[in-house]
Amino acid sequence: MKISYNTWAYSSFYVWVPAYTLDETIKRIAGMGYDGIEIGAAAPHAYPPHLSKDRRRRVRELLDEHGISLSSMLPAPSGGPGNNPASPNIEERRATVEHYVDLAELTAEWGGKTLIYLPGWIIFGTSRRQAWKWSREVLTEVADRIAHTGVTLVIEPTSHDTNLCMHADDAIELMEDVNKPNVKLMFDTFHALYSREVMSDYVYRMGENLKHVHISDNDRLPPGSGVGDFPSLIDALIDTGFDGYLTMETGFHRRGIEPDEDARTSIEYLRPLVESKLAEHAKASKKE
Repeated sequence: MKISYNTWAYSSFYVWVPAYTLDETIKRIAGMGYDGIEIGAAAPHAYPPHLSKDRRRRVRELLDEHGISLSSMLPAPSGGPGNNPASPNIEERRATVEHYVDLAELTAEWGGKTLIYLPGWIIFGTSRRQAWKWSREVLTEVADRIAHTGVTLVIEPTSHDTNLCMHADDAIELMEDVNKPNVKLMFDTFHALYSREVMSDYVYRMGENLKHVHISDNDRLPPGSGVGDFPSLIDALIDTGFDGYLTMETGFHRRGIEPDEDARTSIEYLRPLVESKLAEHAKASKKE
């Protein structure tokens, strides 16, 4: 298991201050000992239409210079472009397809393998069945068009933010409906806690199809700062053979957060926990 940090807390979405350049953000996150960085595809960091060929090349060079990998990318939902795959507006759905295709190409260019898929949200007047169909169609088309990149789309259920794909079983259902080898699953511990669900249950429900995890305590706090049972979560991940990234998605929900403190506090809690749990499981396996 590797540990990464999401860039939202250093600006872009959806509280815009304090704000740092992507160059500065990469430097700071790498300096704290993270294995990877999850880059949000929003201005001013990484909105694809704003990135020239030279800029794209420079970001890859920065990642290499600082010895940090691109763990994943994710779109910024809502805002002007919308990016809602379940929108009743066909122009928005078509733009969303192109946005994900662009992101997959960018993810591959920067050495990443994982792109988060947000299934969208139901607009008043649209039935859930229809919204689900539209999102499924978008995801299916994107999966086909990006197959050559080697990037995997991971479906994220989001109970706090949306009303279409909210729980583990929703994400599993969508993955099974699409039935593509490059469409898998992820979840965010914040959303599980928001729904009063057990984080480790998500791990066991998603099983071998779980490829990415967002880590956050309740209220987007660093892990270990709230009510979440992270020791049990790590036990479950080891039990199921998870070998992806644990990505902190913390500290971006309100103004007044110190992003460096948030990133440092998060890794200082999670790294020792993961290492100690791996050691415990290795010791137990030897006894068996």
